[in-house]
Amino acid sequence: MRMSIGPRVWRAGKALLLVGALGATFLVFFFIAMRVAMSADQVQVPDLGGSTIADATRILGGLGLELRDDPNRRPHDEIPAGHVMQQDPPAGVGARPGRTIRVWLSSGPRAMQVPELVAQPDRTARMRLEQQGLEVATVSEFRSPEYPSDSIVAQQPPPGSNAPHVTLLVNRGEPRTTYVMPDVIGMPGDRVESVLRSHGFRVTIVGSLPYAGVPPGVVVRQQPAAGFQVGSADAISLEVSR
Repeated sequence: MRMSIGPRVWRAGKALLLVGALGATFLVFFFIAMRVAMSADQVQVPDLGGSTIADATRILGGLGLELRDDPNRRPHDEIPAGHVMQQDPPAGVGARPGRTIRVWLSSGPRAMQVPELVAQPDRTARMRLEQQGLEVATVSEFRSPEYPSDSIVAQQPPPGSNAPHVTLLVNRGEPRTTYVMPDVIGMPGDRVESVLRSHGFRVTIVGSLPYAGVPPGVVVRQQPAAGFQVGSADAISLEVSR
């Protein structure tokens, strides 16, 4: 009796193993077939970055997908306001028709609070704007003795405003008075030096050189040359004969 039970148990075990293997194979092929069938119905999510809400809706509609506009706008320095700056799921992901694609729209460049710049030196104001991430849109200049030289006289927008750009009005100081450099060749060097210095010019006799037929101390070279515009801050150099 014991001898007859062993073969029967062995045969039953083999049958169970065969049935299990067939069942496992069926399940593997079933899941593969299901994935193939599901992927066959999927479309690739397009890249909506930079699109308007109308264009994004049209693009998704053509693929059988739906759009959901998140009400929370986010600042972006490069993507204009009202254009898609982020999406979920991202571009390239497979999605079945009818799936909703969520998008976030840009609110435009980040608006920073404009500081008080009036009466500050031009260089200081520009450094402050740069540190706060603000840009100088335009700079207009004028000259007046009524305000400190190289200082900010006006700004737009006013302090406390939220804006990415600032326009500045800068005073460059009192207009510079210039004169026409006279021709002093052939004149006594010490006399020319004395007269020009009495009028506020910076004059220096930088050297002397032999000049045939010319008495010592006479101007033989000048810089700037006659006819050039010179101001009180400009250096005038003279060379005289010896």
